[in-house]
Amino acid sequence: MNRKRQANFELLRIVAMFMIIALHYLVKGGIAVPFTENDSSVNYTAWLIEAFCIVAVNCYILISGYFLVESEWKPGRVVSLLCQVLFYALLIPCVMIVAGMVSWRDMGIYDWIGCVLPIETEHYWFATSYLLLYLFAPFLASGIRQMEKRQLQIVTALLLFFFSVGKTIFPVKLVTDQYGYSFGWFLCLFVFAGYIRRYGIPWLEKQSHAAAGYLLSCLLIWGLSCGSHVLAGRIDAFSYYENMPYTYNHLLCLTGAVSLFYLFKNMKIRESGISEMICTLAPYTFGVYLLHEHVLVRYEWMKWLRIERVVGSYRFVLHLIGAVLMVYSVGSAVDMVRAWLFQKAVSCFGRQDSKEEK
Repeated sequence: MNRKRQANFELLRIVAMFMIIALHYLVKGGIAVPFTENDSSVNYTAWLIEAFCIVAVNCYILISGYFLVESEWKPGRVVSLLCQVLFYALLIPCVMIVAGMVSWRDMGIYDWIGCVLPIETEHYWFATSYLLLYLFAPFLASGIRQMEKRQLQIVTALLLFFFSVGKTIFPVKLVTDQYGYSFGWFLCLFVFAGYIRRYGIPWLEKQSHAAAGYLLSCLLIWGLSCGSHVLAGRIDAFSYYENMPYTYNHLLCLTGAVSLFYLFKNMKIRESGISEMICTLAPYTFGVYLLHEHVLVRYEWMKWLRIERVVGSYRFVLHLIGAVLMVYSVGSAVDMVRAWLFQKAVSCFGRQDSKEEK
């Protein structure tokens, strides 16, 4: 991929992280609450914004699958990912304790286990699922490359039916449905991304079609949820659909993510200072996630930003924009420091190894 094309996907990474921060702000900050608890126009607006952001996580996996299916698998990436996750999982509680924000007494043995073993305990559910996906990536990529188009279409369709179509249609809670918070759904997205890389979806290659697909999918997510809320008072089965569209493995969430992916995939970005800035900032997006989603921080940063002042008011829209920009900026700055420290550590070990060889 050339520099221009990389800037397109790197921009999508940044936009997707903005969306993820917005999702956490709306739900964990108490702005978007179930319709049964709040039937106000402000709440409906919050859920409309949520609908346009819910595709973000799927976009990240589609990007990974799109590139990993054709690229070389690197074991060093596993080590790098683990070190990055451990850096935040362990450092944040130590910093908060030293700063007096958390007491030693508040940290029990199980809390420390979650920090020491963040992957095994799903301290960050995304990191756990993504690491498992990356470990399976060489097998998945090899299989995708060996399959004929018809075979890959059948496998992709069956996976989508099992993980997405069934739960989208049937108004019952399926035992196997984990709402997309699992390695299984990531595996399905990886295979779908592999199909896109090899054969593509011609209809979405046109920018207007991709934009329409994203817009329509997100509006349908919101509309289906709102309509189901109204009908749930008459028919109990519709209560299932009130929140189900806002799950990562819902079919509409998938179509919205794929459409947004194509929108950025075919975007034209000239080589300029802007493209350079995009490519410079994008590698730190995962650090933004690890910082603001730490178990000790995920419900606190909204209190630090005084979100309670805008709950129930349309003022939350401006507050949301400011909060997203602030969290992203602080997270990026912290991860830049983390990357610099890692680079220095690697350099020191490299020099030490050279001396020992001599």
